[in-house]
Amino acid sequence: MKVDAGWLRGTVAADHVSYTGVPYAAPPVGEKRWRPPARVKPWSGVRDATAPSTPCAQQLGAVGSEDCLYLDVRVPRGVRPGERLPVLVWLPGGGFVTGAAKEYDSTALATDGRLMVVMVNYRLGALGYLSSPALGEGNYGLMDQAAALRWVRRNAASFGGDPGNVTLAGQSAGARSVCALLASPLARGLFDRATVQSGACENRVPTLAEARAFGARATEELGCTTAPKIAACLRERPAGKVLEALSSIPLTPHGRSGDRPWGPTAGTAVLPRQPGDAVRDGTAARVPLLIGGTAHEMRGFLSRQSSLTAAQYEAMLVETFGDRADAVLAKYPVTTTPVLALATVLSDWGGFIGACPVLRTAQAAAKHQPVYAYEFAEDSGRVLPDGYPLGAYHSSDLPYLWAVDMPQNPFPPLTPAQERLSDTMIAYWSAFAHAGNPNGRGRPQWPAFNGSGTVLGLSTAGIAPTAYATNHQCGFWQDLPR
Repeated sequence: MKVDAGWLRGTVAADHVSYTGVPYAAPPVGEKRWRPPARVKPWSGVRDATAPSTPCAQQLGAVGSEDCLYLDVRVPRGVRPGERLPVLVWLPGGGFVTGAAKEYDSTALATDGRLMVVMVNYRLGALGYLSSPALGEGNYGLMDQAAALRWVRRNAASFGGDPGNVTLAGQSAGARSVCALLASPLARGLFDRATVQSGACENRVPTLAEARAFGARATEELGCTTAPKIAACLRERPAGKVLEALSSIPLTPHGRSGDRPWGPTAGTAVLPRQPGDAVRDGTAARVPLLIGGTAHEMRGFLSRQSSLTAAQYEAMLVETFGDRADAVLAKYPVTTTPVLALATVLSDWGGFIGACPVLRTAQAAAKHQPVYAYEFAEDSGRVLPDGYPLGAYHSSDLPYLWAVDMPQNPFPPLTPAQERLSDTMIAYWSAFAHAGNPNGRGRPQWPAFNGSGTVLGLSTAGIAPTAYATNHQCGFWQDLPR
């Protein structure tokens, strides 16, 4: 296989062909650390593309490498002459501090959906998002994602893909990245549809001033504040030390996504405005949008707080909602256990991840473009030893679309009924990638979102419209602090 930088040797399986560890940008190391991604230098001979791609360096378990701007490609075997497969570009989640392309096996999506699937690594943590006057505005991870999209435009046809039919998709931090790229001039015209899973464009990202404040703290922790050349000092620091910067900032589950130090930054050349503002006024890319989340997003994040008392629950509400805490407590009294009450509050409110910002994003986008909204409501069946039920927790939908390899977050095998739900979801997602509409023969009708509070519920109990706004009290949350 020949791409613009040279020849590749991939792996041929019975039903698909894969190319892994394909460079889409030059290694961001040395003087290229904290710079926009550069084009790959052409290589001679045939480059091996059969080993798993190297994850980007990340704090969790000292995983990965700075030399990590690689992607994996999978296509069904036997692409017909002249056939142009829709391309699905996947941005992994992981809170902008973890995650890797190699965690997702896209065989079912590629073969059953007849797609070219591209999984992308991008810079993480401080290496991907540190903002400093000595370096630049940050957003290097976002620039990486745009560079991967440009690579797809240049090279998709070599794999049998259609560079004019690209769906940008992501989950969690990957979904928030999709939101940022919808609003970014850097990515305009590089994708034709978007899928946002368990993320909301309505959740604000840090401003440049806020990101610069985080960057100043990180620079101080790394001992570079008074260096004669701050940028050189920062580039000399080992990657592991850089990734430890600001690790002492408490990441509380009742906080807001924009309070975290690493991720896209608004008020910059790459992301001039908040993604939610751009979606609302129609200045974001007006491409067909598939958006949704899981029914109990925050339960997993609270799994270690099962001993939470009623007094601690009330204190968290006060800390989060201030003088509106009494109204929240009246709406969400403790009827089972305090931790489940808190998980319900946080899943509905969605300041970090949750339902009502997803609904507001869908409502805003539906004024400008086709939108298909859903809720994944399949109970995982996982109950922790202390009796805490995880329900349809954050990321529990991933195994229905991918064969996922996440040792830190293992998923139970699917039952036969869940396998059938998986088949239907793959059919929906791939149909959307083909034509911007998930509907087709052999599966329940998915109505286009009309701005109401109803979305398509997905579970083995049934696939049918569900009263999303009512179930998650989104009318109540409309005027509460965000």
